[in-house]
This record gives sequence, C-alpha cells and structure tokens, in this order.
Amino acid sequence: MGRVTARGREATPPPWRATMEPGPGTGPGMGSGKGPGAEPQRWPATSCVLTGASRGFGRSLARLLAPRLGRGSLLVLLARSEEPLAQLATELRGSAAAGLRVECVAAELSTQQGLRKAVEALRELLPSAPPGPLLVINNAGSLGDISKSFLDLTDPAEINTYFAFNVTSALCLTTAALQAFGKRPGSSRTVVNISSLCALKPFKNWALYCSGKAARDMMFQVLALEEPDVRVLNYAPGPLDTDMQLLARTKTGDPEMRRQFQSLQESGQLIDCSVSAQKLLKLLEEDAFSSGAHVDFYDV
Repeated sequence: MGRVTARGREATPPPWRATMEPGPGTGPGMGSGKGPGAEPQRWPATSCVLTGASRGFGRSLARLLAPRLGRGSLLVLLARSEEPLAQLATELRGSAAAGLRVECVAAELSTQQGLRKAVEALRELLPSAPPGPLLVINNAGSLGDISKSFLDLTDPAEINTYFAFNVTSALCLTTAALQAFGKRPGSSRTVVNISSLCALKPFKNWALYCSGKAARDMMFQVLALEEPDVRVLNYAPGPLDTDMQLLARTKTGDPEMRRQFQSLQESGQLIDCSVSAQKLLKLLEEDAFSSGAHVDFYDV
C-alpha cells in the first residue's frame, strides 16, 4: 500500500532528529540498532501526550518512549482505566531516566465530562512544561459494534458516542495541547494520529471504525495544511496482536471477514505491538515523512 501525502511547507525538524543525549552503551548512531541490550539514545527534554496508554499499542509505545525522553521531560498518559494507567506510570518512573515526570489522567473521553477533565489537565500541565519539543500521539480508539451491518446502525446515541470518543476527543485534545504548549522559539510540535488501513479501504460490518479512521486522517491532514510549523503524521500500525484483533476475528458480523482475521492469527501474520511502536519511533527520529502523510507499517 502506497503513501498518501498532504502537500505543504515542511515544518521545522524536531530536535530529537538532530540533537540526542547519548544513552549508556550507545554510539553516535541511533541506539535501537546497536544490538541486543543497547539502550536508545535519549531525546532532549520533551513534552509528550499519549492517549490510550493503558494497554495494547499505547502501553507498548509508552514503554519504548520513556527511556528515550531526556532529563526534565514530561510524559502525560491518558486512558479510561485508572488502575492499569497508574501501574504503568509506576513502572515507567522506575525504569526511565532520572528526571522524567509521568502524569496520569484517567478519563472517559466519549463523555463531555471526561473530555473536559482531560482538556483541563493538559491546560494545567503543558504551559509549565520544559523547553523542548512537544509530541502528541492520538492512539485512543475503539471498534464499535462490529456485529452490526450498515443497515443495523439506527441508534443516534450509539453513533454519536462512537464519534465523540474516536473523532471529537482526538480533535479537542490535540487543539488543547497545541494551544496550551504554545509556539516557543526553537521548540518543534509534532502530532501523530494512530490510523489504519481502514481509513483508506472499506470493511464489511466496520462502518463506524472505517468512517472514524477516515475522518481522523482527513482532520489531521487539514491540520498539516493550516499549521505548517506543526509536523503531522497519520501512522497505520498494521494488524496488531491485541484485544481489538481478537474482537475482529470473533465478533465481526460478516463470516468472510471473520475468516480473514482468523487466518491472520493462524498464519502468524499479526504484528507485536512493540515491533510496530519501534517503527513509529524510527519514523519520528528520521523525520523524512511529508507532514500530513498516511504511512503504513509495511511502508517503513
């Protein structure tokens, strides 16, 4: 699958591309390529916001991000479930470089109250964040009821709740983060949307998921055009070995679609979350993508 790019002026490259603090045991190159046990080179002090952080891809990404964040960095983890989020934060505080500040925000992003709580937290935390780059990763998302066909989707409350979580919250949190952090001389801002092949291709029984992912891709392409100093990436992580993939192969209403998902699992084609997360970080560190581009796991 090829890349779909958004045209526009290139933003200032993020400092982690050119300026890294060497981690123990690493050479002048990227730490991830130095063999087993090698630690990644650290980015400068960075403010990072990650949604959907308590499990699956988000949890794996947080575990890979933390060792890269230099002294004085801020990592804000958002998710619905408070207990696994707190457990992850404790783990990261114990394993990451000294000086990493980890903050947790447990909020139900499909509700106005929960979204307001998350937005207020960003408005409180980011204005006093350290000088350095801002990285916002919109990972939170859900499948919706994939047992239903298009013609079964008749409940406006169900549909509105789905889009409130999967589209509205991503827009509002990104806007809040960019505004709260502000434009700072020498500090880049990067926004990542965790996308999907479903943003480009329709799947039976997945009307909500496909339309939500397509909406998010286009929404962030507009951001890339309107704000040329913000780097924007739509990253499709591939078929991940997660609870969501389990739902896909057991709950999808269309039998042929279910068999296709089952075949992915049986043939060992599902991707480990940490492998895909590593590719995303490679994309960010190399910083060669066009702002607004849709980049698939298999393109990297």
